[in-house]
Amino acid sequence: MILFQTETKFTLKDKLAYKRWIKRTIENEGKKCGDINYVFYNDEDLLAINVKYLSHDFYTDIITFDYTENNIISGDIAISIDRVVENAKTYNVDFEAELKRVLIHGILHLCGYKDKNKEEEKVMREKETFYMNLFHKYSKKTK
Repeated sequence: MILFQTETKFTLKDKLAYKRWIKRTIENEGKKCGDINYVFYNDEDLLAINVKYLSHDFYTDIITFDYTENNIISGDIAISIDRVVENAKTYNVDFEAELKRVLIHGILHLCGYKDKNKEEEKVMREKETFYMNLFHKYSKKTK
C-alpha cells in the first residue's frame, strides 16, 4: 500500500496516478510493492529528522528509511517540499518534474540503487529520468 501524508502546507494532486506510477516502477524493477509511506515536510522538520536519525546537520530533499525484505519494497520516505521548490529553481525545471524525481529517487533507493559515488549517481540519474519519462504511461489505469 502506498500512502501520502503531509506535515506541511502541501497537497499532492492526483494521488492515484502517482500510486500507479510508483507501483509499476517497482514491478518493472522485478520487485513487489509492500507498504510505502511518503511524508511531506518543510525544511526545518526534515532537518530535525536528519539530525535525530542520521546525525546529519544539513538540509536535504529526501530521507529514505528502508524496510524492504525479500524483494517486497517497503519504507518511509520523508521529503522536504521546501527543498523540492529550491531544487526546481536551481535546476531550472518545474516543481512537478522535480517532485517526480524526488519521489522516484526514494523508490530507487528501496530497490537497491545507491548514489554514494559518481558511478552510482550516474546510474541513479539515468533510472530517475527513465521512470520520470514513463509517468504518463505508468500512471494510467491498466485493464
